[in-house]
Amino acid sequence: MITVIREEAPDKIMKPATLIIAALLLVTSCSNRQQSFPTGRWIDLSHDFSEDTIYWVTAEPFKRSTVAEGKTPQGYYYSAYNFSAAEHGGTHLDSPIHFAEGKKTVDKIELDNLIGEAIKIDVSAKASADRDYEVSVDDLKAWEAANGKIPEWCIILIQTGFAAKWPDKKAYLGTDQKGTEAVKDLHFPGLHPDSAKWLVENRKFKAIGIDTASIDRGQSTTFASHVALMTNDIPAFENVANLDKLPAKGFQIVALPMKIKGGSGGPLRIAALLPNN
Repeated sequence: MITVIREEAPDKIMKPATLIIAALLLVTSCSNRQQSFPTGRWIDLSHDFSEDTIYWVTAEPFKRSTVAEGKTPQGYYYSAYNFSAAEHGGTHLDSPIHFAEGKKTVDKIELDNLIGEAIKIDVSAKASADRDYEVSVDDLKAWEAANGKIPEWCIILIQTGFAAKWPDKKAYLGTDQKGTEAVKDLHFPGLHPDSAKWLVENRKFKAIGIDTASIDRGQSTTFASHVALMTNDIPAFENVANLDKLPAKGFQIVALPMKIKGGSGGPLRIAALLPNN
């Protein structure tokens, strides 16, 4: 639909030729806006949510029940389902309030902090040799030596290689048991607290993500990396998928969680955009 544009005198409608020119300018403007959106190849970094989704050993898993599924008496097909799950499981976001009193809940995290330039730090070789490996400050400095200083206000992603073990709970977490007794058997890599502190004190970044069940390693009992990040209002993405498909730098991230009011976390759909060469 084309809106009629009037001249200075409100009772005079623009001449047909002028109207056509205005319409063409409007179409051109819309076209330019579409072209300004980045183009490239999208990589889905989210695991599916299903009964196979991995959750923390003390958390409620994903459950789905059928409300309706099939042909209705009126002749059309209709399906609907209910689902329930803990905030923290599958590919999800930890909001700062998860480990820092008074900090941001999921619904208060600015969209700008969840979208933007990103980098990937690959420690998969070290994590393969030691499933309790913690990403060190030396790992961060080694990335910078090879790629330049971590860009300001980027999103940092850490690849340990553990996404390849999904959805085998024992291979991924170190145990397939549930409950508080299973916590002691968790074995997977994470970010060393010294590294989290170093990043907070020396670099400016929007968020950080990892392809394991926690930004702290499985054997952590103090969750000091969570605390260091989240007391500074920095959210974390956990159980991120397909990081092996990303380069070390030069891509964008969109990470949008379910907007749970007052939430300490929530399911996350995260994707990377690799620009066309």
